[in-house]
Amino acid sequence: MRKLGDILSIKTNNIEPGKGKILISEPFLGDYYFKRSVVLLADHNEEGSFGLILNKPLDIKLGEVVHDFPNFEAVVYLGGPVESDNLFFIHTMGDQIEGSFEILNGLYWGGKMEVVKEMMLLKKINPAQIRFYIGYSGWSPNQLKEELERNAWVVSRTNTKLLMKTNADQLWETALHRLGGDYSFWPKFPIDPMQN
Repeated sequence: MRKLGDILSIKTNNIEPGKGKILISEPFLGDYYFKRSVVLLADHNEEGSFGLILNKPLDIKLGEVVHDFPNFEAVVYLGGPVESDNLFFIHTMGDQIEGSFEILNGLYWGGKMEVVKEMMLLKKINPAQIRFYIGYSGWSPNQLKEELERNAWVVSRTNTKLLMKTNADQLWETALHRLGGDYSFWPKFPIDPMQN
C-alpha cells in the first residue's frame, strides 16, 4: 500500500504556468483563500501572475454587491485576496462585451460593465455565460515559481466547458481526476491530515 507521503511527494507535472491554465492546490494547503482551490491564470509573465479562484462561491447574490444592476440571479465568487473591494468577471460572450480579452478558447476576462448591464436588461446574457468574483489572486515576480517548487500547486491545461459547467464544489476534485495518476488520490485525503 502506498503511503500518504509518497503520493504527496510527487513532483509537479512539467506544464508551465501561463495564461489560460489552472493552478490546482495540493490537498493540505491550509491557506484560507487557497485551500482546495482551482485558480484560473488570466496572465503570467516576468512581472508576476494574476487570476481568479474559481471554486469559492459566496453566500451573496450580484444585486447585493452591485446595487444599480438589474435583477440577475448570478452567484458571486471569492476571486482572491487582492482588491477585495472590486468586482471582476469572466464570460463566454466574446467581443459582444467590448473591452474583454480572451484567456483561453471561448473564455474571456472583463470588459465594459455598462455593456454587461445592458445585456442583462435586454436578457441577452444569462448566469451560465458569466461569473462574477470579488477580488483576484496575484503573485509577485518569482513568487508563483517558489510555490510550485514547494509543490503547493499543480499546473494543468483546461477548457471553457470544464470551468463554466462544473459545479464549484466539484471542480477541485474533477480537475485532479483529469490529471490522473497519483493526483487522483488527492481528493481522498482528509482536509486536516491530523485526522488521518
